Amino acid sequence: MIGPDGEQVGIVPLETARERAAQAELDLVEVAPRARPPVVRIMDWGKHQFEQQKAAKSARKKQHTYDVKEVKFRPETDEHDMDFKVRNARRFLEQGKHVRITVRFRPRELRRPEHGARVLDEVTERLDDVGTVTSRDRSLQGRVMQLLLEPADKG
Repeated sequence: MIGPDGEQVGIVPLETARERAAQAELDLVEVAPRARPPVVRIMDWGKHQFEQQKAAKSARKKQHTYDVKEVKFRPETDEHDMDFKVRNARRFLEQGKHVRITVRFRPRELRRPEHGARVLDEVTERLDDVGTVTSRDRSLQGRVMQLLLEPADKG
């Protein structure tokens, strides 16, 4: 048994542990049920839960997240469509969002993956002033080839 101050009390019968917890007006919590003998602790369970929730909330606040927008292309995307989609990707990058550029292949287009690589190269060339490539995977993942752009530093 572990006391309310964190000191080890030793092996005591269950009823004695319950009585000590009741005297201290705290809860008797089983800490290690698989240990022989099981380990119990006298503590304020509600306060313990509150502190855990508070720590989890604080960890979520400190967690770094970012929006990822996806712009999809085809290996044979027309020039006008390319301009339009690159303009959208540029706008997303200027807003501080990350952009995933995806080239999706039809089954008959899978024979020429270099066309998809050409599209990715052209897009990164057009966006190199506002975005930097963080991950570029030239290989096909199923029927998809993609890369991730993050906003370029303005400093």
